[in-house]
Amino acid sequence: MCQCTQIFREESGLNQIKVYCFVHLSIQEFLAALYVFLMFTNDNNNLMAKEKSLRNKSSLYEDAVDHALQFENGHLDLFLRFLLGLSLQSNQHLLQGLLSPTGSGSQSNKETVRYIKEKIRKKLPLQRCINLFHCLNELNDHSLVEEIQSYLRSGSISKSKLSSGQWSALVFMLLTSEKLDVFDLKKYIRSDATLLKFLPVVRSSRTALLNECKLTKKSCEAIASVLKSNSCCLRVLDMSGNKLQDSGVKLLSAGLEDSHCKLETLKLIDCNLTEKSCEVLVSTLSSNTSSLRELDLGGNELQDSGVRFICAGLENPQCKLETLRLAGSRIEEEGCVSLASALRSNPSHLKELDLSGNTSGDSGVKLLSSVQEDPLYKLETLRLND
Repeated sequence: MCQCTQIFREESGLNQIKVYCFVHLSIQEFLAALYVFLMFTNDNNNLMAKEKSLRNKSSLYEDAVDHALQFENGHLDLFLRFLLGLSLQSNQHLLQGLLSPTGSGSQSNKETVRYIKEKIRKKLPLQRCINLFHCLNELNDHSLVEEIQSYLRSGSISKSKLSSGQWSALVFMLLTSEKLDVFDLKKYIRSDATLLKFLPVVRSSRTALLNECKLTKKSCEAIASVLKSNSCCLRVLDMSGNKLQDSGVKLLSAGLEDSHCKLETLKLIDCNLTEKSCEVLVSTLSSNTSSLRELDLGGNELQDSGVRFICAGLENPQCKLETLRLAGSRIEEEGCVSLASALRSNPSHLKELDLSGNTSGDSGVKLLSSVQEDPLYKLETLRLND
């Protein structure tokens, strides 16, 4: 067992009986794939078939594909990739001593590639399609991805009507890109439906530029589900210039308030919002799990009543906001006075406050300026009337 210490871990089972488990499930999946492969190659026993029959090798892989697709949770995804990887002769030389002579498998691989492509062209759930692209990758077939790359190079991707398989290829290509840092929906077709197809990409990106993409509250609900994911990498979200309305922000807040959300910058400029959105965002600003550092609500009809809700969040000791932009939001003197009071009641982290394009009033300007000048507070940048 000395050579297996990195594969197995010893544990105590029932009645203190020693049992062994795999350190990582990927090892278990590989060994399962190896067993299925050897049983078929050496004994002509297709463990993936519902009924025993003497069929060619491609039938094993087709049966395995069908079996894996039955699990929406991706239970057999890794197993399937390993199995298809073992089908390549370039990998089989590592199995010398385990395999009986099998001859060339190039024809069966071509048939398997064709079969997988047929599955991709059907309307399968996106995650299932993405795994099938991983399978094609294992078989060294990149034709569908190369087709999408030619679309991108021609600049016609935003005008082309892509098939479901082509959409899946595009998502797969972006997910496997080493430069997946900023995702800009404007490069593609601007709609709720397009964004829904790209959700795995948004989840894996650090910055999502979704501004001016004809999005509605339907997209807010989808983005909220992304923010709730413990695998979400998103830190900057710009949904400006979309008619999200208050109902959209309410749906989005479910994700913002989730403990898994690590969003640091949120831009909702010109989104047809009112004071109701400010009321919803108070709980986000006040949450001890919130990572939000920058909030831009400029160009919305927030008015003084909306500012009062924002102030309730700023006054909370848990608030970590450093930049607040409320430019052109119909804020008058009363709102500025409320902001000055909130900043004085809690020497918060706020370093930048943008109130340009509002009617601040003399007393509002005076009070906010005094906060900026006071060394007790961290306010470094204050923008008032242009």
